[in-house]
Amino acid sequence: MRQNTRVTFAMRDLDRLKCIQAVVDGDLKLVRASERLGLTTRQVRRLARQYAAGGPVGLVSKRFNRPSNNHLDEALADRVIKILRSTYADFGPTLATEKLRTKHGIDLAKETVRRLQIAVGLWIPRKLRPPKIQQPRMRRACVGELVQIDGCEHPYFEDQGPVCTALVFIDDATSRLMQILFNGTESTFGYFEAARRYIEQRGKPLALYSDKASIFRVNHVSATGGHGHTQFGRALYELNIDGICANTPAAKGRVERAHLTMQDRLVKELRLEGISSIDAANAFMPTYVAAYNAMFAKVPRETYDAHRSVREDEDLDLIFTWREQRKVTSNPTLHYERKLYLLPDTSRCPTPRTISWAPSIKVLSLKTNASDMHFGYPVRSKPIATTGVSSDHRQLIGSMAKKVPRKKLAGTKTQRELNQEDLKKALEVRS
Repeated sequence: MRQNTRVTFAMRDLDRLKCIQAVVDGDLKLVRASERLGLTTRQVRRLARQYAAGGPVGLVSKRFNRPSNNHLDEALADRVIKILRSTYADFGPTLATEKLRTKHGIDLAKETVRRLQIAVGLWIPRKLRPPKIQQPRMRRACVGELVQIDGCEHPYFEDQGPVCTALVFIDDATSRLMQILFNGTESTFGYFEAARRYIEQRGKPLALYSDKASIFRVNHVSATGGHGHTQFGRALYELNIDGICANTPAAKGRVERAHLTMQDRLVKELRLEGISSIDAANAFMPTYVAAYNAMFAKVPRETYDAHRSVREDEDLDLIFTWREQRKVTSNPTLHYERKLYLLPDTSRCPTPRTISWAPSIKVLSLKTNASDMHFGYPVRSKPIATTGVSSDHRQLIGSMAKKVPRKKLAGTKTQRELNQEDLKKALEVRS
């Protein structure tokens, strides 16, 4: 009696069996079978010979149900699993792979270690992790109680202009666009200008809600300057505006969603208006903001406007500046950014707001933009000699000294400069 042999086929092998059997029986051409199986005619001819010689068993791969040549040894796998459980239970695959290589001399691929960790439950794939639930936050009740700010770099002018950044101020209570300013980059001076325009038009909000960028907070604990706050944070403190940094982008989702809307609608609006420059876009923003708010703004729960007016003692010109503290020498001069600046002599023409410069006086250098710099009021850490200093000592009293370049005289050369005569003399001496 003939003994039956059990053969295990996959569905792909069954489809291949039907095609090869049809080729052997002459019901299917070789070219059509190769197109259906995705093989070459040479491979189909080889499979037909194997089927004719050994039957269906000849179509089964010889590697079926056999371990791979590159499979991980079971003893080594057990050893790695014991090490992972005992020492590196809370390590990720990348770090665990590095420690296995350096500490134990076991060199495995990162994905191999990940597979072993998943098998024993030490690592959960990202697809199987539960999603993070962001609890929704209620809108603020009043306009101006909280304003979300953020910058987004995008080709708003498409290929007709440079890539720029839009600094967006949006009210949390109503989702109104309060201010949009196009700038080259997302910088402190850009936010200075945007915040000043906002305050001059609407007043001071109670709080500004931003991300954790270095413009809004000191991210490095080892930072030596700034007294624990940034230039923009110092300006908000002087204006009595709270600066709040969000922990996640979803926390300031209103301004993030406004970016998505602007990247679609605003790009097309600028294209229809033929705008391809930053200045023209900033001039068009009041029209766009009015149309946006008319369509997407919400009604606040309270009608009270929380914006506050600027006080008389709050000088916006002085507040929205970059401040650096320097010490005056006996000349009197001071050093800033590897340059020596000569301070004006105020002793000869004293005015009600002049200060007599003296050695060791600490002053502030003020920047209104990336290049324009002035020297400002002294820091009263030491007694200073003054000449009729009024109570308002924050008045600017100096200006940046202009450095006049020296003109080169005809027929002269610098110490290290070589000319044709020097080369001729060197060749004559050598010869």
